[in-house]
Parts: sequence; C-alpha cells; structure tokens
Amino acid sequence: MTMPDPTRSSLVRGFAGALLAAACTWLAPVQAQQVLRVTAIPDEAPTELARKAAPLVRYLESKLGVRVEFTPVTDYAAAVETMVSRKVDLAWFGGFTFVQANARSGGKMIPLVQREEDERFRSVFITADPAIKTLADLKGKDVSFGSQSSTSGHLMPRSFLLQAGVDPDRDFRRVAFSGAHDATIAAVASGKVQAGALNISVWDKFVAEKKVDADKVKVFYTTPPYYDYNWTVHAEMPAALREKLAQAMLALSRDNPEGKEILELQRATRFVPTKADNYKGIEAAARSASLL
Repeated sequence: MTMPDPTRSSLVRGFAGALLAAACTWLAPVQAQQVLRVTAIPDEAPTELARKAAPLVRYLESKLGVRVEFTPVTDYAAAVETMVSRKVDLAWFGGFTFVQANARSGGKMIPLVQREEDERFRSVFITADPAIKTLADLKGKDVSFGSQSSTSGHLMPRSFLLQAGVDPDRDFRRVAFSGAHDATIAAVASGKVQAGALNISVWDKFVAEKKVDADKVKVFYTTPPYYDYNWTVHAEMPAALREKLAQAMLALSRDNPEGKEILELQRATRFVPTKADNYKGIEAAARSASLL
C-alpha cells in the first residue's frame, strides 16, 4: 500500500487554504457593498433632501448594480460621524464637513467629485433692513448663520467678516444659528434677525421659485469665491467600486432627461473630479477661526 506523502498533503492543504482565504478576501468587499448607503448634510429641509436624492439613488443603482439607500441624518455632526464610523459609504459634504471628517478619520476621506460650481462657490448676506448696506452695518444687529458646521452658511461668511474687521462674537448683538440655509432665509424674512448668511445656490433657487419676496429681502454682500461641496467616500471602499462610482457621477449630462433631472436637482452644471488639496483653504479658515 502506498502511504500518503505528509509533506505533499501539507502543501496541498496549505495551498487550498490560501485559495480559500484569498477568495474570502476578494468576496468580502463585494458582499459588504450589496447596499450602498448614502447620506447628505441636512443643509435644507428633510423633504427637499429626499426629493433631490431619489433620482440620484435610482441612477446609481442602475450604474453600480447594487441597491442604494439614502440615509438622512439629523445634523451636520451626524453626517460626519456616520461617515467616519463607516455607517454610510457615500456622503454629500460641504467643504468644512469634509475637512472635519478627514481630520476625525486621520485622513481617510477621499473626495471623489464636486459640482463645477463648487470650484468657485460663494455665500451671500441678506437683509430686509434698508439701513444695512455693508458688513460694518451688521454691528449691534441680530445675525443668523446656518449650521455651526456649515461652510457656506457659517465658516466662510465668518472668515470674510473677520477679514473685514467685524467679529461676530464681539460686534453682533446676537449670533443665531438657524440650522439650514432655507431656515436662515425664513428668519430674515420674518424679522427674527436683521441679517443672515447663506449658500448662494439656495438663495438663487428661492428667488427663482418665488419662495422669498426679493423686493423686501435683498443681498447686500456676496463673498469672494472658494471651494465647497463634494461627494466623499471612505478610503477603505474598494478601489474598483470607488472608480465605478466616480465615473457614474462624471457621466451625468444635461443632454439626456435622466441626467438633466439629477443635475438640476443638485443645482449642478456637471460634476468634475476633485481632491483633498482643494479644501486646504477651508481647513486654514477653520483653524484660524478656532472651529477645528
């Protein structure tokens, strides 16, 4: 009787084990990505965020071949936390929330794409008080920002105020935080505050849709441009999926009905590639204002 070669058997078992381990390693990311979880900073009303997300979710499902779920969060801090803890796979961040998430994760955030508009984004200061014409006129007034973690609704407006020699904490009678851009418009329109700072894109949308009386509430200052929003993923997302996701976003075009609907809801001409270095200016502004 021929006895089995123990060395050969051991090699076979080892080879088989290695193959199994490799297969499990390869399959794990695929299985983990059967659902792509998406979130967004709540810079507008929950109903508006859900409306904007719906066609994008359908589009990504068709392009990626996985189920896509939109997961709303209660505030900006929750958007950062869910991304850092990998409870979601893709997040719509403002520049500041991207910087916060990247710092919290030890540089594990990868910004994939941004709207073309986000390469030169701006904020506006609005008022219903005809006596307010400059940033200096805000001294002694009640002024509303959006969320404390908002790039366009707080950080960058605060930065430009400080550059103009106006310190909100020292010079305003009261600093308010509405929580969202549309809420800032409502606070100014209703007279709860004399002025407010917000995202120019939301302001333009409200004016176009006649959701604000532009004869009463007016823009009196528009900031210089800066980089803002992006779609971000965690560095541990499989590279192949990351690339497929980026290409799907970059392929969106206003030349077809599906792309036109998505881009209009996102208030975008198109999406373009972005990188972490684009947000160094926002990081510097946040550190300068002691907000990071």
